[in-house]
Amino acid sequence: MRILRPRCSLGYFLKHFGPFPTSSHKQATQAAAAYLLYLRQSMHYLTEERGRPNAPDYRIYFKTSEGKYISPFHDIPLVAEKELDNDVPAKKTKKSDSEVLYNMVVEVPRWSNAKMEIATKESLNPIKQDVKKGKLRYVANIFPHKGYIWNYGALPQTWEDPKHTDKNTECCGDNDPIDVCDIGSQVCRPGQVIQVKVLGILAMIDEGETDWKVIAINAEDPDAQNLNNIEDVRKSRPGHLEATVEWFKKYKVPDGKPENKFGFGEQFKDKDFAVEIVKSTHEHWKALVQKRSAAGDIECKNVSCRDSPFKCSDDKANAVVQSAPAFGSALPVSSDVDKWHFV
Repeated sequence: MRILRPRCSLGYFLKHFGPFPTSSHKQATQAAAAYLLYLRQSMHYLTEERGRPNAPDYRIYFKTSEGKYISPFHDIPLVAEKELDNDVPAKKTKKSDSEVLYNMVVEVPRWSNAKMEIATKESLNPIKQDVKKGKLRYVANIFPHKGYIWNYGALPQTWEDPKHTDKNTECCGDNDPIDVCDIGSQVCRPGQVIQVKVLGILAMIDEGETDWKVIAINAEDPDAQNLNNIEDVRKSRPGHLEATVEWFKKYKVPDGKPENKFGFGEQFKDKDFAVEIVKSTHEHWKALVQKRSAAGDIECKNVSCRDSPFKCSDDKANAVVQSAPAFGSALPVSSDVDKWHFV
């Protein structure tokens, strides 16, 4: 077992940001307090590794800061709320749905290749590396990109219902939580939970299924206050949206598959449209965990969802994790993962 914890102390803050002059003591104290508050909030969810990295048995399980195991799919709330010192959620201060911050579960850090994902068909839905035809999956490096070009992950408590035909794309959902591309500057780690601002959305059609890609930015990013919609991204980051379409269009081509298609003529929809899609997939998720929609092979075990027949005890959740293989040494990764592909 290996537990990943962010470091959080005043000494750590001073080590990285340096001492402050005596005259700036008040500002330094305020800055340190704000920084430590951010880290404390980011520690609300911890991760525990099981199995061997770069092996089929590798898993990243989630737990609260109190040590209770949870599902990142079902138990982490979609909407991020500010917290008080006693961990009681504060009243919402946002004025509209489009200004709400959402929790994002990071599955894949930017510049990495391993196709990590929430295991929707396993108890407690840990993060694992996708396997196809008995082999671990890695996304190809499509020149000039190295692996994923954003932090990639999902919004918890959302579900793209495979039996629901989207009126915009005329395709059914892909049976997964809705995907998110965080365009912030921080390179995150697998299992990190960050709060993001939704900026827009891209309608990808993957093998006949609707696979929405939400474009968002980490709320703690220095550029977050200046990026409020998809047009802001287009103006301040020339070529970024075009690169995103190109990446999603071609990332499967090295595996012998055709280019992916898109709705709306490959154009991004704005923030308000994106928020409506997020809300819709949240409603589909509610129906899933309340057994109003057929779960199929989706694992809905959770520890906190009201009115859910799938809710389980902390002891049962603990048993799931304890039955997983102990954490071990990482296996080597093939040099083929670093190969350039020109398509």
